[in-house]
Amino acid sequence: MTATVSVPEAAPPSVLGPRATPRARSGADPRWARPTLIVLLAATAALYLTNLSVSGWGNEYYAAAAQAGSRSPLALLFGSHDAGNAITVDKPPAALWLMSLSARLFGFGPWSVLIPQALLGIASVALLHAAVRRWSGPGAGLLAGAALAATPVAALMFRYDNPDALLTFLLIAAAYCTVRAIDAEGARWWSSSTGWLVLAAVAIGFGFLTKLLQALLVLPALAAVFLIAAAGGFWSRTVKLVTAGAALVLAGGWFVVLVEVWPASARPYIGGSTNNSLWELTLGYNGLGRLLGGRGNPGGNADGPSAGGRMGAAFGGDTGITRLFRDLMATEVSWLLPAALIGAVCCLWARRRAPRADRLRAAVIVWGGWLFVTAIVFSYMSGVIHPYYTVALAPAVDALFGISVATLWRGRAHAAARAALALMATVTGVWSFALLGHTPEWLPWLRWTALCATALGAIGLLTGPRLPARVTAAAAVTALVAGLSGAAAYSIVTTSFPHSGGIPASGPRGDAMAAGPQPGVPGPRQARGQEGPGQVSGGPGTGQAGGVPAGPGQGDSRATASDTSDYGDPALVGQRMAEGGRAAGAPAPGPPGPGGHPGIAPNAELEDMLRASDRRWTAATVGSFGASALELRTGTSVMAIGGFGGGDEAPTLEQFRTLVADGAIGYFVTTRDAGPRPPRPDGAARESAGELISEWVRSHYTSREVGAVTVYDLTRAPAF
Repeated sequence: MTATVSVPEAAPPSVLGPRATPRARSGADPRWARPTLIVLLAATAALYLTNLSVSGWGNEYYAAAAQAGSRSPLALLFGSHDAGNAITVDKPPAALWLMSLSARLFGFGPWSVLIPQALLGIASVALLHAAVRRWSGPGAGLLAGAALAATPVAALMFRYDNPDALLTFLLIAAAYCTVRAIDAEGARWWSSSTGWLVLAAVAIGFGFLTKLLQALLVLPALAAVFLIAAAGGFWSRTVKLVTAGAALVLAGGWFVVLVEVWPASARPYIGGSTNNSLWELTLGYNGLGRLLGGRGNPGGNADGPSAGGRMGAAFGGDTGITRLFRDLMATEVSWLLPAALIGAVCCLWARRRAPRADRLRAAVIVWGGWLFVTAIVFSYMSGVIHPYYTVALAPAVDALFGISVATLWRGRAHAAARAALALMATVTGVWSFALLGHTPEWLPWLRWTALCATALGAIGLLTGPRLPARVTAAAAVTALVAGLSGAAAYSIVTTSFPHSGGIPASGPRGDAMAAGPQPGVPGPRQARGQEGPGQVSGGPGTGQAGGVPAGPGQGDSRATASDTSDYGDPALVGQRMAEGGRAAGAPAPGPPGPGGHPGIAPNAELEDMLRASDRRWTAATVGSFGASALELRTGTSVMAIGGFGGGDEAPTLEQFRTLVADGAIGYFVTTRDAGPRPPRPDGAARESAGELISEWVRSHYTSREVGAVTVYDLTRAPAF
């Protein structure tokens, strides 16, 4: 058994005192450690599993893809949006593999789609505890795990069917394996140290297959800490890192190669790409497009960097170092961020003269490096960014918080350590007061209670030597509980009501851009004195609610998405998302369907028609909004022409006409009053494949009104 390496005896004394080094992992944990961990995991399970299906399908875009994967092996492999394998979702399929396999095992339904995310959440808390505990002791591990469980964005995403739950778990797993690699012995090229490092690389590789380049943001921190703190000579450590790099390329690259070598005619189109390539999707729309705006294509794009920047600002706020402390970004993840930063600086200063392998400093490098790189990217990326992306920051923030609190508490005999703890408590109380002020009509007593309790705890910590030890401990517990109370309350309320669509948000306000007010709580914009027209509230099993303009053949232009469509001017789209309004000149939206879905509301006659069809695709419609809803309601394969937002060139008009001639598609479905599209930023009049197909269907087939939708029967002879 490999033992945890403690800080060498030669480490110089510091304000943290000799007790700053946790005991080596040899079964010497205090008796309270294991029972407390069991209680923590049980509480986390209760929070994440209770009423799990309250959100219905959650994000219908991914739920429909999970259904497709549960029915078709090819759809499972590539992450197709439909079982007929017309087009994939605009992300790699790793998260869909779990959801689809769960649906195959338990039967397809909201619970089977969401249970993998909840289990990943529980496992993430346990793994973060284990990673922090090895170097900083059981107290730090428990604090970090509890803080993660209580982080609002974690409570949101570990109960939702976006890919972020799996990504977060894999990043924590990579950090844990790196910690084990540093602790393991062996200077040879292949040793237990190399094995753990390779496992860390494999975790990041599968993170790449979950959300592409975002998984690589932790690489600088993990590589740096291994190079600094691992045993062996410099070149030995470097060779091991190179080996791990090769493992990462293999773990994440095999699927890219598979997509590239698989005949394009025998697999679905890669949604979100411009040339049916996963590699282009990685570097374009989900790569440089996220960082710089637009889709990041080498040849340029109509959406351009400036337009993309306006889109990013509409979703995540203006770029800048304070982005994470503003609006929804702040309430998602920043509750403990100021305290974590203060604690990290204190720990680094205290260990500034420690030996190279000092474990406290190494811990701050792991989690602080993770936090720094990811926070900088999130703060300055000018492409599309949503508040829930910040779940990737939560493990780093919570680990730093747990490590610094536990370390400073062990050194509480020193006035500097007590002062640092008091400062962390005060800052946390003040910041929680400010964040709870975003929803002042919800539990107004909580913000004042948290503020006063953390102030009392800070006073108790500062006067510690003059008070009995039990009183000082009570003050510390009071400050700790009060500091976590705001985030925990947000997390609990997050799990108590449904979320839907592509931009969910934690706390009592609901979805980030679209949800109307909860009882007694102002909506996202009303909370700041702005009333946005047309705000609707999502519900279980509903379609998306938000503000991406509809593509041709889609209904009211408020339906949201997994990210955003490239239809129209992104500045206009973003403005409408933020204000809940509609584009200038667009007709007033009709009444939304149940749960607020205004595109294709439940329609028994239409759904019966699709269930009776034996075609490969029972229907086709432009964009994923209506297609996802129809797939989930009927259990059939519905083609989303143009992919997620209707803007992909798949299928082309010629391909669509061939499929119709072959009898592969049953119906073409549109909704009424789609309204004019905003002009493209460059003034181009280029028509997308979806527009060309819509025009061709309208000119060759006779329409029929079925409830609130217009249906064209493609199985009949065309009417010229």
